[in-house]
Amino acid sequence: MVAAALVKRLRARIVEAGSRVVAEETMRVLVLGAGVIGVTSAYALHRAGHEVTLIERNDTPGQETSWGNGGVIHTSEAGPWSEPAVWLKLLRSLGRQDTPMVLRLKALPGLWRWGAAFLREATPARFERNLHANLALAVESVAALDRIRKETGISYDHLTRGTLKLCHSQAAIDRLVAKLTPLTAHGLRFRVLDRLAAETVEPALVTARDTVVGAIHFQADQSGCCETFTRRLADWLKAQGAGLRTGTTVERLLIEGGRVVGAVTNHGTILADALVVALGPWSRTLLRGVGVEVPIYPVKGVSITMDRHAWPAAPTMTILNDGWFFVLTPLGDRIRVAGSAEFTGWDTSPSPARIGAILEQAIDVFPGLRACAEAPGRRDWVGLRPIVPSGVPIVGANPKPGLWLNVGHGHLGWTMAAGSAERLVSAIGGRDANRLGGV
Repeated sequence: MVAAALVKRLRARIVEAGSRVVAEETMRVLVLGAGVIGVTSAYALHRAGHEVTLIERNDTPGQETSWGNGGVIHTSEAGPWSEPAVWLKLLRSLGRQDTPMVLRLKALPGLWRWGAAFLREATPARFERNLHANLALAVESVAALDRIRKETGISYDHLTRGTLKLCHSQAAIDRLVAKLTPLTAHGLRFRVLDRLAAETVEPALVTARDTVVGAIHFQADQSGCCETFTRRLADWLKAQGAGLRTGTTVERLLIEGGRVVGAVTNHGTILADALVVALGPWSRTLLRGVGVEVPIYPVKGVSITMDRHAWPAAPTMTILNDGWFFVLTPLGDRIRVAGSAEFTGWDTSPSPARIGAILEQAIDVFPGLRACAEAPGRRDWVGLRPIVPSGVPIVGANPKPGLWLNVGHGHLGWTMAAGSAERLVSAIGGRDANRLGGV
C-alpha cells in the first residue's frame, strides 16, 4: 500500500524560534510549479528543515507568469482589482485598446460565475478589507525578500530605492494623498514630492513631459527581475540538496484513503508526505481532478522588454504613472514597460494594437523611450495572471488532507511571493493548519 510507504519518518528536530524551542516533523514535500511562488515556497520549506522537491514542466524555472511581469515588489499598489465601480471600467473598455483594464466579449461565456463573485467583492467594505490584507502581506514579503537575499547572496538586478508615482495635476496628488494616508496605519510609507524634488530623486524626470507636476515616493518599494530571482533561487536550492525536476508535467494528483500522497507525472509517480500546488492559473484544472475548487481566472498581461542603452537618460528607479497605469522598470541593462490587464480567457496571443497602446502611453510621458522601443532586441511578452475574486491569495490548507495551496496572487505574485511562502510554512507546521484565505 502506498499509504504504508508514506508513514511519516518522524525525526526530532530542535528549531530556534526567537526565544522558543519547538519540535517539528521533517517531511518530504512536493512543490508543483517552479515560478516565483513555487520556488519561494520551496525555499521556505527547505529553510524549515523539510526535504523538498520542485516539479516544473519547463526546462528552466520562472519561464511563464514569472518571466515578464512589471518587475516591481510594491506595497504601493497592493489593492485588488475588484475595487468599487470596477464594473463601469470594464463596460467602458469593451472594444477598446487604450484602457488599462480590458474586457473582451469572447470571454463573457466563461466568465459569468467568476465575474459575479468578482463584482461581489467590489463593495467599499470588502475592497477595504482585501486591500488591508494584501498590504499586510506585501509588507511582510518585502522583509522576507530581504532575508532571502541576505541568506543566499543571489542577485537579480534588484533596486531598493522605492518607486515614484507620477501625477499630472495637483488634484491628482490631493486625491492620492487622501486615498493613501489611512493606509499608513497599515504599514504604507510615502512622501509627496513636487516636480523639482522628484527630479532630485530621479534625474530622468528632467526629460519627462511638462505635464508631470509632482510624484508620490513610496520608499519601501523595490524592483528586480523576477525571472532571474526565480531561476537563481532554484539553482541555490538545488546546490543545497533540494530536488529540482524540470521538463516534468504533472498529470494528476495521487490519492489514497482520502489523502493526497503524491503526483503522477509524465516521468512516473512521485510520493510525498505533503504536496503544495503553486501552478498559477493552471492550478484550478489540476485541483478539480481531486474535487477541490478554487476560484481562479486567468487574466492576460503584457510587457515590453528593451535594451536601455538606446536611452542614456533612462530612469534608474521604477516609475509608475497615475491615470493610465503603466510601470517603467530598469532591470540592469534592460528596461521594461508593463501595466495591462485583459479579461480574455486563455488567449495568450500578443496583440500589436494593445502593446502599441501601452508603449505610446509611456512614450507620451518619456519621449526618450521611443529609441528603446525601436532598437533591436525588443521582446514583447504575454502571460496569464491567476486572479481570485477578492484579489487576496489562497495560502494554506484545504479540506483535502496532504494538500496545500499557494495560489491566486494575480498581478501581485512577485510582490507577495516571499511572504506567502513564510505563511505557507507556518500553516504546514500546524500553527495555522485550518487557514484558507482569499476566497
